[in-house]
Amino acid sequence: MDIKSEVVSVLDEVLSLNGRARSFSLDTPLLGALPELDSMAVVALITNLEERFGFCVDDDEMDGSVFASLASLVDFVTRKMGG
Repeated sequence: MDIKSEVVSVLDEVLSLNGRARSFSLDTPLLGALPELDSMAVVALITNLEERFGFCVDDDEMDGSVFASLASLVDFVTRKMGG
Protein backbone atom coordinates (compact mmCIF):
# COMPACT_ATOMS: atom_id res chain seq x y z
CA MET A 1 0.00 0.00 0.00
CA ASP A 2 1.30 3.44 -0.93
CA ILE A 3 0.44 5.43 2.19
CA LYS A 4 1.13 8.82 0.59
CA SER A 5 -1.25 8.11 -2.30
CA GLU A 6 -3.94 6.88 0.07
CA VAL A 7 -3.58 9.96 2.31
CA VAL A 8 -3.77 12.22 -0.76
CA SER A 9 -6.91 10.38 -1.85
CA VAL A 10 -8.54 10.88 1.56
CA LEU A 11 -7.58 14.58 1.56
CA ASP A 12 -9.05 15.03 -1.89
CA GLU A 13 -12.30 13.27 -0.96
CA VAL A 14 -12.86 14.85 2.46
CA LEU A 15 -11.93 18.39 1.42
CA SER A 16 -13.71 18.13 -1.97
CA LEU A 17 -10.56 19.29 -3.77
CA ASN A 18 -11.64 17.78 -7.10
CA GLY A 19 -8.23 16.29 -7.85
CA ARG A 20 -6.12 19.23 -6.61
CA ALA A 21 -4.54 17.07 -3.91
CA ARG A 22 -2.85 14.89 -6.55
CA SER A 23 -0.47 17.78 -7.23
CA PHE A 24 0.57 18.06 -3.56
CA SER A 25 4.20 17.32 -2.70
CA LEU A 26 5.33 16.20 0.74
CA ASP A 27 6.27 19.84 1.44
CA THR A 28 2.76 21.14 0.72
CA PRO A 29 1.45 22.98 3.80
CA LEU A 30 -2.03 21.94 4.91
CA LEU A 31 -3.41 23.52 8.10
CA GLY A 32 -3.62 27.27 7.64
CA ALA A 33 -2.81 27.01 3.93
CA LEU A 34 -5.92 25.20 2.68
CA PRO A 35 -9.12 27.13 3.40
CA GLU A 36 -11.04 23.85 3.07
CA LEU A 37 -9.17 22.40 6.08
CA ASP A 38 -11.15 23.92 8.94
CA SER A 39 -11.92 22.36 12.34
CA MET A 40 -14.87 20.34 11.03
CA ALA A 41 -12.80 19.07 8.11
CA VAL A 42 -10.04 17.98 10.52
CA VAL A 43 -12.56 15.81 12.38
CA ALA A 44 -13.85 14.32 9.11
CA LEU A 45 -10.29 13.75 7.91
CA ILE A 46 -9.32 11.91 11.11
CA THR A 47 -12.45 9.75 10.90
CA ASN A 48 -11.78 8.88 7.27
CA LEU A 49 -8.11 8.07 7.94
CA GLU A 50 -9.14 5.79 10.81
CA GLU A 51 -11.60 3.97 8.55
CA ARG A 52 -9.27 3.75 5.54
CA PHE A 53 -6.22 2.54 7.47
CA GLY A 54 -7.88 0.66 10.34
CA PHE A 55 -6.41 2.48 13.34
CA CYS A 56 -7.80 4.61 16.16
CA VAL A 57 -6.60 8.09 17.05
CA ASP A 58 -6.71 9.22 20.67
CA ASP A 59 -7.50 12.86 21.43
CA ASP A 60 -4.09 13.38 23.04
CA GLU A 61 -2.36 12.34 19.79
CA MET A 62 -3.85 15.23 17.85
CA ASP A 63 -2.31 18.65 17.55
CA GLY A 64 -1.72 21.10 14.75
CA SER A 65 1.70 19.67 13.93
CA VAL A 66 0.08 16.50 12.51
CA PHE A 67 -1.61 18.63 9.84
CA ALA A 68 1.29 21.04 9.20
CA SER A 69 2.15 19.48 5.84
CA LEU A 70 1.44 16.45 3.73
CA ALA A 71 4.72 14.94 5.02
CA SER A 72 3.70 15.32 8.68
CA LEU A 73 0.30 13.74 7.98
CA VAL A 74 1.85 10.84 6.04
CA ASP A 75 4.39 10.35 8.87
CA PHE A 76 1.57 10.26 11.43
CA VAL A 77 -0.38 7.65 9.45
CA THR A 78 2.78 5.59 8.95
CA ARG A 79 3.48 5.63 12.72
CA LYS A 80 -0.12 4.68 13.51
CA MET A 81 0.20 1.71 11.18
CA GLY A 82 3.28 0.56 13.04
CA GLY A 83 5.74 1.66 10.37
